[in-house]
Amino acid sequence: MSVDPNMVMMPKRIPPKRFQDAESALARLAQIYDAHTAFLREKFRELLRNGTLPGRVRATYPEVLIETSTYAQIDSRLSYGHVAGPGVYSTTITRPELFRGYLLEQLRLLVRNHGVSLAVGPSREPIALHFAFPDGIHVEGEIADRIAHPLRDLFDVPDLAVMDDAIVNGTYQAAPGTPMPLAPFTASRIDYSLHRLPHYTATAPQHFQNFVIFTNYQFYIDEFVTKARLMMAAGGSGYDSLVEPGNLVTPSGAEAPVSGAAVERLPQMPAYHLTRSGHMGITMVNIGVGPSNAKTITDHIAVLRPHAWMMLGHCAGLRNSQALGDYVLAHGYVREDHVLDADLPSWVPIPPLAEVQVAIEEAVAEVTGLSGYELKRIMRTGTVATIDNRNWELRDHREPVQRFSQSRAIALDMESATAAANGFRFRVPYGTLLCVSDKPLHGELKLPGMASDFYRRQVGQHLDIGIRAMEKLRSMEPDRLHSRKLRSFAETAFQ
Repeated sequence: MSVDPNMVMMPKRIPPKRFQDAESALARLAQIYDAHTAFLREKFRELLRNGTLPGRVRATYPEVLIETSTYAQIDSRLSYGHVAGPGVYSTTITRPELFRGYLLEQLRLLVRNHGVSLAVGPSREPIALHFAFPDGIHVEGEIADRIAHPLRDLFDVPDLAVMDDAIVNGTYQAAPGTPMPLAPFTASRIDYSLHRLPHYTATAPQHFQNFVIFTNYQFYIDEFVTKARLMMAAGGSGYDSLVEPGNLVTPSGAEAPVSGAAVERLPQMPAYHLTRSGHMGITMVNIGVGPSNAKTITDHIAVLRPHAWMMLGHCAGLRNSQALGDYVLAHGYVREDHVLDADLPSWVPIPPLAEVQVAIEEAVAEVTGLSGYELKRIMRTGTVATIDNRNWELRDHREPVQRFSQSRAIALDMESATAAANGFRFRVPYGTLLCVSDKPLHGELKLPGMASDFYRRQVGQHLDIGIRAMEKLRSMEPDRLHSRKLRSFAETAFQ
């Protein structure tokens, strides 16, 4: 049977409707999303049964839209929750239940700050077939062979034209007569990342928490898992569960996973989640080595709109006064990673965020028992240089040494500036606390025995500091943590 290109099958129409409260608007968004994705899944099952369909199939994302004719009189301390000026603003929505807490906050702020109704209805943005299956499409080979037509002849497939980062990069220009963006990401862009996260981390998006620690060594992950398992076995820690790759879930009070399936081999960037109600726990990801990995994982985690992320790893100390095991709290970055040059030019400064800096410094003091002038013995605040050449020492070292000197850099690594710069780009509060593991400019290189002893002594304390810092940030109100430093003069209303 041939496909009639003029025949488009669509789900039963759910008409647009206006709401005065966020809860009702979110319920309508979920109704539309559930109906439209269910329609795509049913038509796909029909295709598998019959081998063909009479025409094309299309379903679209739900959309929320507001229109305001005045400039809102808002609290000038707020960094989000309001539009820049009069006009029409909209955004498409995906996975309303996954983003329930986030969406309720954003919608409530719009109603409160602008006194407008929320218009909810189907959008014109198609849902790609792949994105209608949150856990991915699994089709046996012999069944797929019976499909008479390419999927793109029957269903919408991911479209890069609506999946870029133009909005969040500040380069998006709305066509005349179309609404301005209400959120930093379109629904398609979010779905793209939600489907990439399990591939890279072997855990589902719903397990990710609002406070994320990145590391570049498995030693930190091993220590994190050991601590988390002890917490779960003892119970009463305030955390609900530990989730490991394969979606292995160990609930509080248990000594072993009660669900999930262990992975045969770890993924590229395995993630571990110490969960808490409202996604207010801690996620830790071993991003491995290099700025490409740092950009990749932050590109995708950003769509979950976490409250903060920080880099906790090893670095090369560049000052003679530093000792192995000393800490480096970054307050500036030399960006020679190059992976973000097209999205965030290197001339853009990446400022330190006071709330994050204070939390990290207080955590170092509390865990080490040092404070004030004594704290300077083991921690330095300064510029971290991030490069994309792991073997920079093998070049004529006079060139990089001159740049390190001119920039006043005190440490060197391959991930921190990338993670911080992407935090700045995506409006996610960021921070960096590194541990000096070698001093190549001063002839102090790690030898196997030295390294093993160093890791045993230092990793546990360093991780304790990172967890304590995240718990301090969790105690802050979100509108205080999401600094105005991260917002431009023409911002989307959604955080």
